[in-house]
Amino acid sequence: MASISQTKATLRIIGDDLLPEDITDSLGGFPTSCQAKGQEIIAKSGEVRVATTGLWRLTATDQLPGDLDAQVSEILDQLTDNLDAWQELSDNYRIDLYCGVFLGGSMEGLRLSAGSLLKLGERNILLDMDIYGPD
Repeated sequence: MASISQTKATLRIIGDDLLPEDITDSLGGFPTSCQAKGQEIIAKSGEVRVATTGLWRLTATDQLPGDLDAQVSEILDQLTDNLDAWQELSDNYRIDLYCGVFLGGSMEGLRLSAGSLLKLGERNILLDMDIYGPD
């Protein structure tokens, strides 16, 4: 099976009443970016928008060729292994691993190890993939 050309992965925790500092305290790691609902966000263009929900994100290094296993480890190794903390978060917020999967050709394959699947499952993290075909 040919490998995926590129993968991107971001852990997202989303909720209207989410306070980023509480998530940081619960997980013991720092986000790549975060926002509270109602917070003003200034885009690179200088345009200001208001956050419609709370969001805490931790983004892994892009992988060329794609390697979601490495990205799952990169993200989760920075955060607590305390499954009770993860359960409390999943009871209150939506948690997902948002992935971009980029194909370079018409026939490529994606593998995710049992270890990565176990870690995601134990933490109630939904695996959410967008798959992009070659141009």
